[in-house]
Amino acid sequence: MSELFGMQRANGDWFALSNNGNLRMTVFLSAAEAMHARSRNTEMECFRPVALDKLALDALTADDGDTVCFCLVSDPSRKLKRARPIDLAELTSLSASRANSRKNQVGKV
Repeated sequence: MSELFGMQRANGDWFALSNNGNLRMTVFLSAAEAMHARSRNTEMECFRPVALDKLALDALTADDGDTVCFCLVSDPSRKLKRARPIDLAELTSLSASRANSRKNQVGKV
């Protein structure tokens, strides 16, 4: 699984946005992008980027399973409400494709 990042507080809470009454956990393509978004959004002040590895996703989905909702922040300079909603299957697929891409890049060096 490739590194995607969520924002987590020291007490273990994950940062999520309210979207039509549903909470969606924000997902970033890098820790730097997550920190950039944090600098622009005061509600994220107490959160830090944490890699969404298999352990983190297993813990997130332990209680709610496939009902966990995410949103992908592709441009941290834009408002977070413009993030694209994605489900767990799409998040897993994105992570796997990024891992394959990195593996191919390392093999070429």
